[in-house]
Order: sequence, then C-alpha cells, then structure tokens
Amino acid sequence: MAPRVVGIGELLWDLYPGGRRLGGAPANFAYHATRLGCAGTLVSRVGDDALGREALSALDAQGVDRGAVQVDPSLPTGTVSVTLDTQGHPAYVIHPGAWDALDWTPGLAQLAAGASAICFGTLASRGLRTLDAVTRFLAAAPPECLRIFDVNLRQDPHGPERVRALLGRCDVLKLNEDELPVVAALGGADGAEGLRRRFGLKLVALTLGARGSELHAGGPPLVEPGVRVEVVDTVGAGDAFTAALAAGLVQGLPLPDVHRRAARLSAYVCTQPGAMPDTRGFLAALRVP
Repeated sequence: MAPRVVGIGELLWDLYPGGRRLGGAPANFAYHATRLGCAGTLVSRVGDDALGREALSALDAQGVDRGAVQVDPSLPTGTVSVTLDTQGHPAYVIHPGAWDALDWTPGLAQLAAGASAICFGTLASRGLRTLDAVTRFLAAAPPECLRIFDVNLRQDPHGPERVRALLGRCDVLKLNEDELPVVAALGGADGAEGLRRRFGLKLVALTLGARGSELHAGGPPLVEPGVRVEVVDTVGAGDAFTAALAAGLVQGLPLPDVHRRAARLSAYVCTQPGAMPDTRGFLAALRVP
C-alpha cells in the first residue's frame, strides 16, 4: 500500500496575467507526492462556487485524494494574484478565501491517524480556525509520522510566536535562503544546523536557488549542486522539492538519492509553466534512484 502523504492548508487559484492555474503549496505538494508513488492527499477548503468546483475536478483529474477538502457555504474559493519578473520569480497578492476557515472534524482525526507524512506551512496559521485544525491534525498523527514544516513565508504577517510554535511541532524543516535568517532569528538559532539542534529536528532542508540545496541531518551537510535550466516559472518548484523529500523519506530511500531526486524534480518544474506540470515523462526517465 502506498504511504499516505498529506498536505494541509491552502488550495487556491494562482491568477496570472495570462490566465489562472490551480495552486497553493499543500496542493502542489500533494500533487507531486502522488506522481512520486505516494497516496497524495489534500486537506483544505473551497467555496461553494464555480472556482471551487473547478478546483475539485482538477484534483480528481490529477489523481490527488481530495476527500478531505471541505466546501464552505459562504466564503469564496481562495485566489492569489501572481506576477513574474524577467527571471520567472513570482510576487504574490493573497486574497482571503475558504481555506482560512478549515474545520476540525472526526474525519480529519481518522485521516491523520493513518498518515506517514504531513506537510504544513505558515500561511495556514493566519486563520485561527485553520491553525486550530492544523494543530489538531498534527497531534492526531502517530509518533512515527513525519511532520514537515515547509515555511513558505509570504506577505501576510507571521507572528514570531506562531512560527516558534510551528517549529516545535515539526521534525523536518524546509526553507529557502531568504527565509533562513528570518526563521533562525525567530527561533533563536544560528543557521540551518543551529535550527536543527535548537528544535531537535531530524532534518533541515535548505534550498539555495540556482546554487543548489543542502540537507542538514547532523554532521557535514549533504550538498546537491544546482541544475542549470532555462527558467520559465519558479512557482511550485519548492513544493516539488518538499514532496520529493517527503516521498523519498517515507519510501526508505538513501538520503543522497532522496536529495538528488528532489533537486532535479524542482529544477524541472522551473522549466514548465504553473506549479503542477505533467512530470510523468520526466520521472520515468529519471534514474535517481
């Protein structure tokens, strides 16, 4: 049976100047986990509107388990206005949506109890209802479940106390080079290895853009150099990295293989438009492992 890998938090539409694409870090994560052989599952909330119905249909088409995606009777499906600079790097304006009002239910408790890995980020902490659901979901998961905090700092306020609380609820931390000094300062730690030791983490994954990535698991960091690609759109590349990290860890792969696959998948996503490109051909040709 494929391991159950869950993304919890935002499901929304990325609104580009040329059209819209389905996104949200937990949704991107669940999509890529599915492509990597896991039972990718999304926990979120959409509106009872046309965008919500379209989002659910899109998840069905991608094979993502959306049985835990709730439908809100009054709030709209979330949207984000996205602009890209000349290097394909995004800027976001995040609009309020139904995912800010996720409800805790007995069904979520049952889902959490069977999870092998759970990924969550800071955006899910901005709405108190969703923060409560995320906190309960993490508590309901078995001790051996990997709790992955993919920071994803955006323009919304992320109170220091909330970031520290989320750091205390994970055992794997993933962040990029811009987020590292912010999170390290909030956590009272020095660098990635300092965060790992300060919070007793199993692993810290640090992405460095075109320069590659590092995994800190005690001892010297495991370094993966950057992959040179023609960048089209970096949206979702970090989520693909996190999904490959989670999938490889729960599948019991050697850490260097996990890291290499994550780096190469992330680089490939940068060459494609949107956060959920078709990766089947790429993954079939990828020999890592």
